[in-house]
Order: sequence, then structure tokens, then C-alpha cells
Amino acid sequence: TAADVGTAQNNSQAVAQFLEQYYHPADLAEFMSLFGGSFQHLSQAGIEASLDIEYIMSTGANVSTWVFTNPGRHESQEPFLQWMLLLSNMSDLPWVHTISYGDDEDSLSTAYMMRINTEFMKAGIRGISLLFASGDSGAGCRHLGKEQNSFRPSFPASKVNYHLFIYYNPYVTTVGGTSFKNPYKVTYEVTDYISGGGFSNVFKMPDYQVSAVEGYLKTVAAKLPPQSYYNVSGRAYPDMAALSDNYWVVINRVPVPWVSGTSASTPVVGGMLSLVNDHRLLKGLPTLGFLNPRLYKLKGQALFDVTERLSPGCLDEQVQGQGFCAAPSWDPVTGWGTPNYPALLAALLSE
Repeated sequence: TAADVGTAQNNSQAVAQFLEQYYHPADLAEFMSLFGGSFQHLSQAGIEASLDIEYIMSTGANVSTWVFTNPGRHESQEPFLQWMLLLSNMSDLPWVHTISYGDDEDSLSTAYMMRINTEFMKAGIRGISLLFASGDSGAGCRHLGKEQNSFRPSFPASKVNYHLFIYYNPYVTTVGGTSFKNPYKVTYEVTDYISGGGFSNVFKMPDYQVSAVEGYLKTVAAKLPPQSYYNVSGRAYPDMAALSDNYWVVINRVPVPWVSGTSASTPVVGGMLSLVNDHRLLKGLPTLGFLNPRLYKLKGQALFDVTERLSPGCLDEQVQGQGFCAAPSWDPVTGWGTPNYPALLAALLSE
């Protein structure tokens, strides 16, 4: 609504871009003139960059917004460590960052992922929330050998926390995707078939997830893929979701319809969390920082549960293209569900 805009002077949000993706201010201006209503925003484009900036500024309206454009590659992929080192050496940073990029977990060395993890922990300690898209390949699939496959988790979506005494060090929140049951009407939400999710083969499951994951595994035991396809003790993801289907994006001054993916749902959630931070700052509360401990403590309260459809997996005789199914409460397709913003705001202010 018109009242859901940022007003705190010390609040800000950001999107990070990689792989030579850039946004153009003219596209943002055109997008806001077409879809921005009465909100006032200050401020060769790529579809990813345009999508991210246009929608974090739509849900996080009137919040100061930064764009981090990170050139170059690390082993032909996104230079996540270079970006995180930049953030670690900055004294003044946005409180919410959304990232719509990721890699297959098995495509990076464990040492490299652990090094990035250290920087993610630093960010959380500083009160920064990092949101990553869960990916657009469902459970994924990796061919291991003759007639042998497994699901293929995504990084950084699959990352977890290390133990520090009795607390968890901060980390990242991953966002899956949903679509409307009827794509031509605003109906209730179901799983978007592309929504990435599953279990890490590298990082262990944090304690705050154990109860939720065990509940899921018991509820859908008869529908689960064979355990040879996934690591039941790994960090499970996503943590939550939002609509990821059929967005309008302005690219090079041209409105483009039917843009989809968790690259859309992630900045949408990021903008909402920026508004939550805005209210917290105005009340003299600290920013949210790493969201997951609070999110899992809510046990689905303040979110709309998504319980229909499933994600794709390996196209073989055993699973026949099926990944994980949605279910009541948490699941590895849409997490705890999609934000009910008024209820989520109230829940995250009550401390």
C-alpha cells in the first residue's frame, strides 16, 4: 500500500550483479512510470540486473538502493569472494543484499566455499541480511556413472552455519519460487516447477533446521526419492519463497512480459525485509541480520504455506523426472512458504 514505504534515513538495500550484467537508469525510470504508481524513487541493460533492481525497489519502496556490479570471473564463474571482500572492507553498507546468482555445489572447491563462508559470517554479525536465489533447476541432476545419478544442490543456496560455542554464526537465507494455481488469475500459490531446493552434499544441517526437516521426511516418506539421490543430513534449502512466475521487466526501454525464476522472488523478499528493517530502526531496534534463526522459530507463522506440486529431478527410471514435493509446513521446494507481509512485520517487530 502507499503506507508501506521506507522512511528511516539510515536504512538501505542492495542487489549484487555478476557475469557482465548491468542495469540502465532509463529502464528503471520507465519501469516505475509504468508500474510504480505514486511511489517516488530517486534514481546496454541485462535482464537479470533489470529484474533485480526493479523489483527490490518495488517492494522495498523509498529505501535507498545500491547496485554492486562485479566484473570478472572466478574459475569461469561468479567472483563471490571478490564481492564479499569488498563488503567486508566497507564501513557503511546496506542492510539487505539480494543475489540472484549461484553455481552447482560440485563445481567449486570446498576450500573456496569455506573461505566465502567466513565472509558471509562476518556480514551476518554486522547485522546484514544476505538473500540468495535457490536456483531454477528444481532438485537438479548430476550423472555419476553408468545408470547412476544424484540430485545436484546449488551453492551458495546450500550453505549453512558453523558452531561458535552455543550459537550459530550468521549465514545466508535462500528463496525459492511459487506460481499462481491459475496463471491468468491472482489465485492461491503452488510450487513453481523450477524452484531450486534439496540438501547439501558439503555442509551439515544446522540444529535450527533439524525439527522442520525431520517433520517433512516423516510426512512425505512414501513420496521421497531414494536416499541415494540426496544427503539427508545436509543443509536443507530453500528457507522461504515468493512468487517467481510471470513478471514484467523493462529492458532497454522495452517492457518484456513473462519473465520468471527465483531471480524474481529473491529481490521481492529482499524489499519486504528492508521495510521490516525500516520499522525496526525507527523503533530503535537493530537490523535483522541473519534471518534464519528467527524464521525457523516462527515455524511457518506469518507465511502462507505452499503445499501443492513438486520440483523436477533426474530423468531416469528410478525417479522419472521427479524431485521433492511440497508439503504442509517446511519443505525443500518452497521452504516455510511465502511472506504474509503484515503478519511477518508484526512477528519480526515483537522482540
